[in-house]
Amino acid sequence: MPTLDDLLKAIKASGKQPGSRIPVIGNLRRNRQTVDLDMVKLAFEYAQEAHRGQTRKSGGPYIEHCLATAITLAQMGMDQETIIAGLLHDVPEDTAFSLVDIEKNFGSEVATLVAGITKLGKIKYRGIERYSENLRKMFISMAQDIRTIVIKMADRLHNLETLQYLPAKKQRRIAEESLEIYAPIADRLGMGQIKGEIEDQSFPYVNPEAFEWMQREILPKVELKKEYIERVIKVLAKELADKKLKVVSISGRPKRIYSLYHKLLKAPYDRDVSKIYDLVAARVIVPSVADCYHVLGIVHQLWKPLRGRVKDFISQPKPNGYRSLHTTVFGPEGKIVEIQIRTPQMHAQAEYGIAAHWYYKEAGDRANWRRIGDRGHTLPKKLKWIEDLVSWQKEISDSQLYLTSLTLDAFGNRIFVFTPKGDVIDLPEAATPVDFAYHVHTFIGDHCAGARINNQLVSLDTALKSGDVCEIITDKNRKGPSRDWLRFAKTTAAKAKIRANAPRR
Repeated sequence: MPTLDDLLKAIKASGKQPGSRIPVIGNLRRNRQTVDLDMVKLAFEYAQEAHRGQTRKSGGPYIEHCLATAITLAQMGMDQETIIAGLLHDVPEDTAFSLVDIEKNFGSEVATLVAGITKLGKIKYRGIERYSENLRKMFISMAQDIRTIVIKMADRLHNLETLQYLPAKKQRRIAEESLEIYAPIADRLGMGQIKGEIEDQSFPYVNPEAFEWMQREILPKVELKKEYIERVIKVLAKELADKKLKVVSISGRPKRIYSLYHKLLKAPYDRDVSKIYDLVAARVIVPSVADCYHVLGIVHQLWKPLRGRVKDFISQPKPNGYRSLHTTVFGPEGKIVEIQIRTPQMHAQAEYGIAAHWYYKEAGDRANWRRIGDRGHTLPKKLKWIEDLVSWQKEISDSQLYLTSLTLDAFGNRIFVFTPKGDVIDLPEAATPVDFAYHVHTFIGDHCAGARINNQLVSLDTALKSGDVCEIITDKNRKGPSRDWLRFAKTTAAKAKIRANAPRR
């Protein structure tokens, strides 16, 4: 059972010990925000009193859950208000204490965060209409203060860790919801570590047969690959040392079980684990971007790269902000191995996304990232999709259609496409130039007359791919979009605008 001492230790040593969710690597400076431990103790005592006599399905006191949530937030390096809100997140809904009481004792910022969580209620499937409305509330809370969803993620992680105490039907419902809603949100927020934990915790409840097959048939092969990666690391570490290149860390990273399972189901793998090159990857963390490219050159001098398997996510980051160099090479003994190269800042962003911005001071970052949660803030451009989720609910009256649009538009596989000026546009997989045009601006969509992809004229129903450069040709005299575009437009926003603005026949 977690204790108050565990929470205080997590705050004091956040990122400095193996148990922390965000490791301190290199000489990155932690934000100099202070956490008042006395206030945290008061919040714990307040939550303990509020939940006195309440127990979890496990039989343990309810305060266990509050502590576990707060400890996760502390390990993620979140600020004082978020940690306290994590302790108090269930108080207004489950106890006699109110939000007014919380504001009086802990301030308006904590009260606002707790209110954001309370508005969500317990997002359960109680009919499409209720479920759709609860999701809309969650996205509104996210848009108002992104820390709300970080608290919700910590809350959900502990709920998943204690699923074994619930009835089987409830276990499956919570696990399915976690896979369909929470994991994709974590992914879009760049929280790779949290996404992976949510997926792996949910997997055995959603598909126990597949989980058992993975444990029996696949994980032993992963263990063998780990032994090989250790040999790769020794060779590479020696070579980098000989070249006098400073290395922050070098380690092996096994692919997560749920992610690996999904990859095995896709062509061309067809459940053949030998075809997957990143089963266990070597990860090299170096101080600077220049060092990343230097290491890449050394790796390619050591081992021959596979053609077409060098991916530069530094110059072309993924839509969720992920940056890294990936290369696949013929390593020692001619075996194929993937190597990932990044800086400490890139690693923090890849693992914890939004949460990393509270944890680290990054050069040049403060200009673009005010502390999300300040009153009067506007969401950074990369988070505008959250506001889209809110507006969709207003535009789409059919709750089932709204849930379908979430699956396809917001939480499906994503691609990133470039404008001719180099701006990155984040779209769902198989989106077309029409979807791209409407994403840029309604006027451009309505007056779209043609498109070029990578300087080649293409039809408007062409499926875009990640890395494409798309240019929209417009005709100012055009009277509006064609209803025929509805046959191939993919995004809800594009379809809605086509229906609204197309001339009547």
